[in-house]
Amino acid sequence: MSISTTFDYEVATRRIIGALFVTQSLASAAIIANIAVNAIAGAQLSGNDALAGLPATLMLAGAALSAYPAGRAMQRFGRRLGLLVGMVLGLMGMLIDGVAVLSHSFLLFLGGLFVVGMARGIIDQSRYAAADVVSPERRAGAISTVVFASTIGAVGGPLLVGPLGQVAAAGGLPELTGPMFGGVALFAIATLVMFVFLRPDPRTLALRLNVQTTTADATTVVPVRSVGTILRLPLVRAGLVSMVLGQVVMVLVMSVTSLHMSHHAHGLDSISLVIGAHTFGMFGLSMFTGRIADHLGRPLTIIFGALMLIVGALIAPASLLTPWLALGLFLVGLGWNFCYIAGSALVADAIVPSERGAVQGASDLLVNLGSAFGSLSSGFILAGLGYLLLCLIGAVLSLIPLSAALWWGRSVRQTVAAAD
Repeated sequence: MSISTTFDYEVATRRIIGALFVTQSLASAAIIANIAVNAIAGAQLSGNDALAGLPATLMLAGAALSAYPAGRAMQRFGRRLGLLVGMVLGLMGMLIDGVAVLSHSFLLFLGGLFVVGMARGIIDQSRYAAADVVSPERRAGAISTVVFASTIGAVGGPLLVGPLGQVAAAGGLPELTGPMFGGVALFAIATLVMFVFLRPDPRTLALRLNVQTTTADATTVVPVRSVGTILRLPLVRAGLVSMVLGQVVMVLVMSVTSLHMSHHAHGLDSISLVIGAHTFGMFGLSMFTGRIADHLGRPLTIIFGALMLIVGALIAPASLLTPWLALGLFLVGLGWNFCYIAGSALVADAIVPSERGAVQGASDLLVNLGSAFGSLSSGFILAGLGYLLLCLIGAVLSLIPLSAALWWGRSVRQTVAAAD
């Protein structure tokens, strides 16, 4: 490979990862700002607090339904086109939601959120596009860059809620339309950046970069187990329990906290601060969590995560003060982070590369179903039992991944002792 060719490849790689970083930050900020207020908007538009969790459910359903076909489509037509479609869908969904709030249409609002969810299911695959354009030894770093972009958006998005609401109110629009129409602008900028700078298609670079690796892998034939067989493995079950139950608890508590605060006269600025603390807990320390799971082991990391979920769920309803709520939601987010990353590592430990697509797709399906269950039930539990009992239910559910990690860690110790 000539020097000029090498230089051109490195420039293209930096340009692509930079474009993915910027667009992921913008899209994440738009989506998280929307999430911060959609429970309030859903309750207002429907006139029923029990339906406050339905908006998040529609968004999760859209993400679950779009992720797998989007991956298949990108494999055939390229990452660039697929991700651009995701950005345009995000723009359209945000626009529909803003119009829905203006027209006071709950059904239109749900439709817009479903479209936003579809966009999220597609855009979340940006990390795979980053992995496509680098060599295997640099792959984790590239993925971490895009994940960190999600962190910036997740923290920055809630902080935009208050100012965007004020801008909308100053223009004579309902305050809740601010995050929706602000999201339109953020997605428009992200679409433009991706269209201009995401060149060449990451898939094209991946095919050129991995020809030799693919050829080498083809010489080794590894038996591929069925998804059902793999899901029955104790290691995989422990990982799935950690991911799914961590997701259920996190979504259950997070989905209606903004509505709970709104009922007690908290403004959008306070709500955005609490949701920002939560999303920072979810994403901000991800790179450290991976190192903890590698050094201390997956079971101990899940135990720490489950304990943080329990403590966070107990702190959140203990006071109406904003700092107290922020601490509780931060711990819930960080507990989810520990359970999700360590659980994902457990599943990865049990499978070979040729099995990852199907198994990880199945695990993502279960996690999304857990999210949908948590968000849908949260509104009914809040309306029927109150925020305190909702958080207590979350704390009790957190005992399940805690027990799974303790059981799996004990079984491993017994196996090692027997071998000695």
